[in-house]
Amino acid sequence: SQCMVLLKNEDHILPLSKTETAAFIGKFAESPRFQGGGSSHINCHKVESALEMAADYPVLYAKGYETSDDVVREDLMAEAVAAAKAAKVAVVFAGLPDTFESEGYDREHMRLPDCQNALIEAVAEANPNTVVVLHGGSPVEMPWLHQVRGVLEAYLCGQAVGGATVQILYGDVNPSGHLAETFPIKLEDNPSYVAYQGEGDVTEYREGVFVGYRYYTTKKMPVLFPFGFGLSYTTFAVSNLRTAQDEYQSHDVITVSVDVTNTGDRAGKEVVQLYVLPQTKTDSVQRPVQELRDFEKVELAPHETKTVTFTLHANSAFAYYCTQKKRWVVETGKYLLAVGNSSDHLTTEKMLTIHGEKALPAEITLNTTIGDVLRIPHADKELEKYAGAFGISSGSSDENAMGESTADMMEAIMKYMPIRGLLSFGGGEVSIAECKALVEKLNVLLENANLNNRSE
Repeated sequence: SQCMVLLKNEDHILPLSKTETAAFIGKFAESPRFQGGGSSHINCHKVESALEMAADYPVLYAKGYETSDDVVREDLMAEAVAAAKAAKVAVVFAGLPDTFESEGYDREHMRLPDCQNALIEAVAEANPNTVVVLHGGSPVEMPWLHQVRGVLEAYLCGQAVGGATVQILYGDVNPSGHLAETFPIKLEDNPSYVAYQGEGDVTEYREGVFVGYRYYTTKKMPVLFPFGFGLSYTTFAVSNLRTAQDEYQSHDVITVSVDVTNTGDRAGKEVVQLYVLPQTKTDSVQRPVQELRDFEKVELAPHETKTVTFTLHANSAFAYYCTQKKRWVVETGKYLLAVGNSSDHLTTEKMLTIHGEKALPAEITLNTTIGDVLRIPHADKELEKYAGAFGISSGSSDENAMGESTADMMEAIMKYMPIRGLLSFGGGEVSIAECKALVEKLNVLLENANLNNRSE
């Protein structure tokens, strides 16, 4: 049951009353989809269904749909609507059948079967107290989310899925699962949507490091449910993030502590998540806004507080992999530590300064931008010799010869211009030989800078 995630529980629709009638609607209530398709299939000793495990409670059942095809059957729909109207709460067991999701082929969309979406909407219209239980191995679009009061993501929970689902629905177990993936609003929101499945026999993973929550948080894109999200029948507060120091070296081991309090009236478990958010702007590499660095599940009695402690190794927690240098790099700068219970609900934070190395290019070539060159100590002195080639006067005698806006524009142009741009902007005054000589001088400066850089 700890694999299941409670995604919505409006007005505390769950847990269900053990004395009031509930309608279990959907074929998966009787024949659950509990394992993946293809070679992951196993022969189980016994498979529990939610319907049989709720035999001691007042439960009505209606099949609602078939899984052999995606067709709305009016007789099954009418039966389901009647059951929903006769019950205090309607629980629709929906999800992805094997024909929609299996090994050996890719999903072409993120929808549930159309017949199931139609069933959920019809049941929710008949009974406003509707809860949806989802079976499947991956996210789905939920066009009906605003029409239902509860959603329990059961995933593919194995042969005991029926008993686990009933225990959560009726409150014998407090749900404590959290999402290990983002649920986007629609398929097109995925970072891989445009590039996947490639062209011909070539597929490029163009999203790079911006996978999952790293993409959605960096883009500030709304999602259906964020990475790390998960509700409970109680509530928690995460606070008082603390470290022994405010500054650390890149080889240090850092202890991070936070306090977690169960602010509700029943025992439960919370998943406390620690993220690192680089704060110092750098042009050396593209980094996600935040990255998960550790997490821990903690069990708390009502109103109990515990301290959760994380151990961060600075040489990995604040590092990125430089593909040009072929090693991990920790840049000197400010990094925000933030802790909460999902990727978009971080409730306590602390800023740290990490002393690592200065951001330097791996090598200077004719294609290296002026902005990258200027990160090298003393490189500005070498570039000053070519200021005239860019139409920039190094003297101040001709006051206001170039307006501030023009100067700002030239500075911006130079930042992103490669060294070979001297050939074009120099009006023939700078030769290719001079450009190559400049590159050689800059590489000497770079080599000297690297001698001290990693020990800063």
